[in-house]
Amino acid sequence: MQAGLVLLCLAYVLSQFFRAFLAVLTAVLERDLGAGPEQLADASGFWFLSFALMQLPVGWLLDRVGPRRTAASLLLLGGGGGAAVFALASAPAHISIAMFLIGIGCSPVLMASYYIFAREYPPARFATLAALMLGMGSVGNLVASYPTALAVESIGWRGALWVLSGASALVALGILVTVRDPARHEAGGGGSVWTLLKLPVMWTILPMMFVCYAPSGAVRGLWIGPYLRDVFGQDTGQIGTATLIMGCAMIAGTLCFGPLDRIFKTRKWVIFAGNLGGALAMLALVALIDTSVTLSIAIIAVAGFMGGTFAPMIAHGRAFVPPHLVGRGVTLMNLFGIGGVGLMQFASGRMHAAWADPALPTAPYTAIFTFFGLALLAGTLIYLFSKDSLD
Repeated sequence: MQAGLVLLCLAYVLSQFFRAFLAVLTAVLERDLGAGPEQLADASGFWFLSFALMQLPVGWLLDRVGPRRTAASLLLLGGGGGAAVFALASAPAHISIAMFLIGIGCSPVLMASYYIFAREYPPARFATLAALMLGMGSVGNLVASYPTALAVESIGWRGALWVLSGASALVALGILVTVRDPARHEAGGGGSVWTLLKLPVMWTILPMMFVCYAPSGAVRGLWIGPYLRDVFGQDTGQIGTATLIMGCAMIAGTLCFGPLDRIFKTRKWVIFAGNLGGALAMLALVALIDTSVTLSIAIIAVAGFMGGTFAPMIAHGRAFVPPHLVGRGVTLMNLFGIGGVGLMQFASGRMHAAWADPALPTAPYTAIFTFFGLALLAGTLIYLFSKDSLD
């Protein structure tokens, strides 16, 4: 199982890369394919949307088929195939199709490891293990920054995508060979995802899950690139460095927030504090939108750090899920978390188009970052009424 978890971690490195690398490719894709920020926002949104839509079938497959074949088959077909489609792209629409396929391929890998943690390890350790996997996998976030900019300069973006296609296929085959499915839990076997949605305790947790990852995921996944280019005139290399800084902050936040529930004996208030801090960071970025590139990158890094509550959020919801529905429980949480990024990314692309003004380059980003900050603040206020748990 250890070798299998290593391969699942490598698959999650790819997942993190694919959700974040468009920010670095902003300039070259606009030059080569005519893909502007609105088209790239749609492409990014399609990745998150397909990823989210797959969570319900992935949850069923984890409970019925197991993580080995679920993760291997989808990563091979969606990840490897989607990256090949991206490498062959000749129009912005092809990028959206590729990202939709890649989202399907990436959809099971993190939840497969979480399913194994939930089955094979004590419940009290779930948040720490989940955060560790999230943090280690987030190396892909770093690779999708300055190293990607260097790769594009050396072998071109098409060459880089062919390499990623091959890597996805090899990791998928490795998962098929090394991962061992946990024993199925048959007791109390009734119920479905609708059973979980009917639980009142979930009604204050799921709205928070919907917005907790959206600001950091959407900004790192795309908007940091156009924002720094349009407002401060940063080039591809400089944007790569900025995304590297934000990626490091996101990893640090994930690793920091993971064990805090056991240190402070509460999940609810750790999550509340992190998301309130993230909302305030986004609103501070709006207030200082064009003051200093260094200050803006620092605030974005803070927002990325505060977005590290994703794993504790999944642990919070999983605590109320019956054992025989754990696969569908963790994927339901992930559906809301990733789906929130996808829908907000679609909305942000339209906001950019509506507010774009050559005479005022800050206008679309003021609107987008305000939207992210207020959405996170609203989710945090709803979360105040949630029930705490450390089980």
